[in-house]
Amino acid sequence: MNRMLVVGVVLAMLSLPARGAPPEAATQVIVLGVDHAAQLVAREDRPAVLAAFLDRAAPDAICIERSPEAFARNDFYEFTYEVQDVVVPFARERNIDVCPFDWHPSTEDAQLGFGMDLEAIPEIRPIRGFQQFLTFPEPAQLHRTLFHADDPQNVARSTQWSLTPATRTAQDLPRRLFLYRTFLQAKRIAAAARAHPGGTVVVVVGEFHKRDIDAVLADEPGIVVVQPSSLGAPSDADIQRQELPAYRFAVASFNLLGRQAQTGNRDDAFLRETVDALSGSSATAELQLLATRLDLLQGRISRAEAIGRYKQIAAAAGEARFTWTGVKDVRRLDSWFDPFGNLSVRQRARLELARESILAGRPAEADRLRTALGRELTARQRRQLDGYWPLLAK
Repeated sequence: MNRMLVVGVVLAMLSLPARGAPPEAATQVIVLGVDHAAQLVAREDRPAVLAAFLDRAAPDAICIERSPEAFARNDFYEFTYEVQDVVVPFARERNIDVCPFDWHPSTEDAQLGFGMDLEAIPEIRPIRGFQQFLTFPEPAQLHRTLFHADDPQNVARSTQWSLTPATRTAQDLPRRLFLYRTFLQAKRIAAAARAHPGGTVVVVVGEFHKRDIDAVLADEPGIVVVQPSSLGAPSDADIQRQELPAYRFAVASFNLLGRQAQTGNRDDAFLRETVDALSGSSATAELQLLATRLDLLQGRISRAEAIGRYKQIAAAAGEARFTWTGVKDVRRLDSWFDPFGNLSVRQRARLELARESILAGRPAEADRLRTALGRELTARQRRQLDGYWPLLAK
């Protein structure tokens, strides 16, 4: 018998259910497509909205976009704020299974195909291009809602890209790798679903992967794909119950301290509401710094008033650190959204003094602050301080 025919017969036999085995109850799989970290800029998609949705779905397991190997090391992508800061803490607090499902090529394969390690961060991150600081510069991104990816029209451009080979075949690796990665993601999700027969599994994944994952899972026996929007949006009361100071500090830090501030693309009402909500419970140096930065950006105080406040904060902050920084490698100065994300509150207040001195046309004063700050950093962090210093005026 032809070898390929034998293989085909074996595969067909393996796909048949065992004789006499009782059918398993179908597992509901809800694939929520997200824009990574957009929860930090969009009021209707903010962290508490995601937490309220998870609470409504009442899942038996939540699947997250990270490989099993990395998750076992408690290692996440830098920019997947929604995973490590919302989903995983939510699941662990409620004893919900967490199922990592991502796949990525080995370092050797990445070097072969792209000429680089895809997860290696350059010493000085670029302003534009691969591994740049994450920002959301488009006004429409501030109005994103939780169920954005349920509408195929909202992800039509990425769908078209995934279906269209590159003009030059030698440049088609990103698309081919994306399709292969997404297929394996779907298969790992299917395995997680089979481990929870009759239950509910929520998948939180970058929205570009959702269409293919839904399609692959639709053909998996024992799985029913449910669109997130069919559950309905959480109510304001549901969302309010999930609000946490940590969420609000993250929103404020991302928009006021990172590169997002330089885009000018802000939901000022959302940020004011966020900072005011934090002000009701404390008056820490961290909060004073965030409030000063917000007041300055919104034109409520002058540069001179801001400088006075920053001096007071620097004098009183002591060794206080920020509640949330997004910093993954504490040996670095930066985070994935902020060139200076690993500074203490006192150090950051002095950095903001330097920023305002530069903008006021007093570069010598800024240089003195820079030299003093550099003395408190490691040699590597000083090099990064020097490399990022020009960004203060941009």
